[in-house]
Amino acid sequence: MKNIYSELERGSKILKENFINSYWLDSELLLSKALNKKREYLFLNSKETISDNSIDKFQNLINRRKNNEPVAYILNYKEFWRNNFYVNKNVLIPRPDTEILVEQVIKLYSREQKLSILDIGTGSGCIIISILKERQKFNGTAIDISKKALNIAKYNAKIHHLNNRIKFYKSSVDNFFKHKYDLIISNPPYISSLKLKYLEKDILGFEPIQALEGGMNGFNIISKIIKQSFLLLKKGGKLVLEIGFDQKFEMLKLLKRYGFFVNKTVKDYGGRDRCLICTKL
Repeated sequence: MKNIYSELERGSKILKENFINSYWLDSELLLSKALNKKREYLFLNSKETISDNSIDKFQNLINRRKNNEPVAYILNYKEFWRNNFYVNKNVLIPRPDTEILVEQVIKLYSREQKLSILDIGTGSGCIIISILKERQKFNGTAIDISKKALNIAKYNAKIHHLNNRIKFYKSSVDNFFKHKYDLIISNPPYISSLKLKYLEKDILGFEPIQALEGGMNGFNIISKIIKQSFLLLKKGGKLVLEIGFDQKFEMLKLLKRYGFFVNKTVKDYGGRDRCLICTKL
């Protein structure tokens, strides 16, 4: 008889043979989905027999993963900061390094401050939603050029009970002129066109290219965001940006050119430059 443990072994063996590094963890996550149970259930009931229907579901999920489809898209969620967010192939999968933006913002502002905040290129909405959950007196605006991404961000705002505190607009940054903001956040596309081909298969083959590619030098979108942020921010307002690990010095020149003072550079969990905090002079 096929039980939970034997199926985990079978699934992880298939993934390992297809060069999926996190083969055992992924097998656990996918079997949890197939059985509609939490991962802990697998540990506590490893000898439990599985129905043929559940085995078929699990096999289908394993086949998707062995072809490099990201686990987050198969599960339709990704954990970010302290919450789960709905994701699919229309939005970038939230990364742990991007949590640094949330962390820095909540260090900058107290719970009592009232702020208007703009998220440029919101994607799944994970950054602005995470911040608004931490700071009850903030109000948010989020823009994205993708209608499908905005629909996902709106859905995430709804499931986190924040749809009354975030306004969503389908717009590129250079065509957005609504209001003045205390804070602008963005995790923009910053990978140069030449470096795209070196990305891992589960990124390049599945995640939306427009959320990754920043033009030939990687600065096409970032420079527009910096230029427009100067117009959209109140005097003394802050811009918090995620950047590529090798872009710091070019970014410092850009920010200075457009009238920003750089308060600090924050490193990611790998010790690489990842986030810039700036003030409009």
